[in-house]
Amino acid sequence: MESFDVKDLQLAQGGRLRIEWAAREMPVLRLIRERFTREKPLQGLRISACLHVTTETANLIETLHAGGADVVLTASNPLSTQDDVAAALVSFDEIPVFAIKGEDNVTYYRHIGAALDHKPHITMDDGADLVSTMHKSRRELLDNMLGGTEETTTGVIRLRAMAADGALAFPVIAVNDAMTKHFFDNRYGTGQSTLDGIIRATNILLAGKTFVVAGYGWCGRGLAMRARGMGANVIVTEVNPLPALEAVMDGYRVMPMDEAAAIGDIFVTVTGDINVIDRHHFEKMKDGAIIANSGHFNVEINIPALEEMAVAKRLVRPFVEQYELKDGRCIHLLGEGRLVNLAAAEGHPASVMDMSFANQALSVEYVARHHAELERKVYSVPEEIDRHIALLKLEAMGVRIDRLTEEQTRYLNSWEEGT
Repeated sequence: MESFDVKDLQLAQGGRLRIEWAAREMPVLRLIRERFTREKPLQGLRISACLHVTTETANLIETLHAGGADVVLTASNPLSTQDDVAAALVSFDEIPVFAIKGEDNVTYYRHIGAALDHKPHITMDDGADLVSTMHKSRRELLDNMLGGTEETTTGVIRLRAMAADGALAFPVIAVNDAMTKHFFDNRYGTGQSTLDGIIRATNILLAGKTFVVAGYGWCGRGLAMRARGMGANVIVTEVNPLPALEAVMDGYRVMPMDEAAAIGDIFVTVTGDINVIDRHHFEKMKDGAIIANSGHFNVEINIPALEEMAVAKRLVRPFVEQYELKDGRCIHLLGEGRLVNLAAAEGHPASVMDMSFANQALSVEYVARHHAELERKVYSVPEEIDRHIALLKLEAMGVRIDRLTEEQTRYLNSWEEGT
């Protein structure tokens, strides 16, 4: 196996300082790391992680390493790597990292292969690329596998499809399903960091703009809430009547993308599906429209169609590509259609990722301890782990809550006492 592949090891000192800064906002993961250092619950296990290479991820990887694991890290998105962080993990922690911001697809999948060369017992995925690659072309590794974890909605969808087809060869815990993950990471993290990426890339004023959010899951809810808070007029597009109804009741305009395309100034996809913004939508958009994606893969925007329609293309700002159409209109694509919060900004705040990565660390520990009891399917994070993380986070924030009395517990567990 290659030892590492990062952009420049001379960036390591800056990365080390930023990792330490993020750690100050991750008290739950710090408590887990202290226990892992004492107990070594992952001793002797090889873990391959395919995650966004950020300061927060570095703190997770260091936690797993403290728990005794032999860890390798590769990027889960070609534009999400923070090169100084990758260099710091190699230089200071001697952890193999395979990630370079802006790497092409060939390099990206070569790095996936390098992570699989580690012959992992446990995988950690953000989008299921490790698991799907292993099942498609590295099946000799399946015998080593105890299980895996998955971070994001898109990956969970892919894994559940594999399980439904009987193709999944080992158990996977869907970290994304934990309430302490999707309630906070997806809603507050995506909401803030997506706007951060858009503003850094464009320096536009959101107030007064018509802001179209495609998809009203937890990410869409958070994004719509934050855009409205910045003064934007928010439109939501949906295919599911339940979240569409919720968006209406939350005070947003809801309409098909066909209608929104003609009136929107900024469009952001957060659905996990393909071609949510398509050729016929581009044909209706205003001159100067801005389109971005904050779902996992860059397929939510039909970029090949936009390329075909354009008569000229140029990079007008870092991470802002301007496509000129035949009629003179220009459409601006941010971050190559990849995750705009990581392509043009720094991703979620550390205090949000504290809970997500606490779920990852404890789920890996759970797989290590219980793999023999688990079937080849996708599991939710055990409720006791979710509640434990929430309690630790409250304590770190200085917030206290009530506890049930014995009388109250008896009442809730009894069917005999009524009105």
